[in-house]
Amino acid sequence: MTTGNTVEGRRRRREASLRRERVRRGLRLHPAQTVVVGFATAVLAGTGLLLLPGMSVDAGGTDFVDALFTATSAVCVTGLTVVDTAVHWSPLGQATILLLIQVGGLGIMLLASLVGLALARKLSVRTRMNTVAEAKAEGFPDVRGLVRNIVAISVTIEAITWMLLFPRFLFGYGYSTGDAAWYALFHSVSSFNNAGFALYSNNLMDFVDDPFICLPIAAAVILGGLGFPVMMQLRREWRRPLHWSMNTKLVLWGTAILLVVGTAYLTIVEWNNAETFGRLDPAGRVLAGFFASVQARTAGFNSVDIGLMHDESWVAMDVLMFIGAGPGGTAGGIKVTTFAVLWFILLTELRGEGSVNIFGKRLSRAVHRQAITVALVAVGAVMAGTVLLMHLTGLRFDVVFFEAISAFATVGLSTGITPNLPPSADVVLVLLMFLGRIGPLTLGSAIALRERRILYELPKERPAIG
Repeated sequence: MTTGNTVEGRRRRREASLRRERVRRGLRLHPAQTVVVGFATAVLAGTGLLLLPGMSVDAGGTDFVDALFTATSAVCVTGLTVVDTAVHWSPLGQATILLLIQVGGLGIMLLASLVGLALARKLSVRTRMNTVAEAKAEGFPDVRGLVRNIVAISVTIEAITWMLLFPRFLFGYGYSTGDAAWYALFHSVSSFNNAGFALYSNNLMDFVDDPFICLPIAAAVILGGLGFPVMMQLRREWRRPLHWSMNTKLVLWGTAILLVVGTAYLTIVEWNNAETFGRLDPAGRVLAGFFASVQARTAGFNSVDIGLMHDESWVAMDVLMFIGAGPGGTAGGIKVTTFAVLWFILLTELRGEGSVNIFGKRLSRAVHRQAITVALVAVGAVMAGTVLLMHLTGLRFDVVFFEAISAFATVGLSTGITPNLPPSADVVLVLLMFLGRIGPLTLGSAIALRERRILYELPKERPAIG
């Protein structure tokens, strides 16, 4: 009798233990889900902070939708604004926006890992997985080294940008030492994190032909848009290009080609536009074209009025914004690697070849599916957002389409309609910015409760294509 009771007790304890373990597994978040929750928490926290007294100059405070829009734009490093950053927000509010930009740029999971590293000197396996998911790191690297490198790269580039901007504000424009330091700090952090927020009502239009302002900001934007995996590999092996990964080569070649083509196209189209480039000397027009090409791919600063540019320029900027820059960094869009993979898939199909080969290596078929998925989800999100915005605002397609792409690609360029949109349209742009920042694949995998593994294959059949 005693033995039976003992066996029965052990069985019950095992069953209870198994039930508790199933509950824990059910409550445990997938790394991709943790990324989504982390960014959502940061957005909500930022919204709460911006609603506090003293954050805005107006004694009445800030409307909830405006605070939510600004917090989302800052955390998602977009740069779209519904209120004038220079006029509406107090210095404390501007500092809060800067903090949200830095948090969004580094990534919630990376900051969490850094805090855990500093306090406990020990990271759990799940924290490692969360960090890898956010950083788009390849394989399963040393997360301690990953976090240190990312923070070191960010701080170094922001500090160098600050050192270039500070003397220009101080001596070139007569700012006080404190103002020059603050303006240099804000724009260096905003530029490296590809945020596009500026402390001027007309963004950077006052510096359209000033290379000492435009070039450091453009350089920081380009470096931030390369992505941390590329920057870390260049840091280690910049003298050995043969050892560079396919990802690094695609990002570098794609960035160079898009910058050159974008600069040439925008400069030529806007050359005689008296409202934009036409009032500048030849060197200033080239600088303005280069700056516009850089910003359209990821950041969102503008040195001319986007709303006064030719329609042909808007189309080119739509394409550049949709493509974006490198993965694993502060840029948005479908990423230049996704675009490059789709381009090589197209070439392979046109040539009738069996496999996609890039830089002497065969591309994994899983990457084919990922690239197509990202592109189709992005197209669907942009078009759905465009239709909703047209319905809610009654505005014409071209300006609404530009705004929807800018939000989804977390660029921040605007034709000027954003501050005048109704709250319902602002919410649509908030959703597009959030989706564009965390990425279609991350969001999709976060929504899915689990990955399905099918242990069988069905017979093949080919439908007619084309």
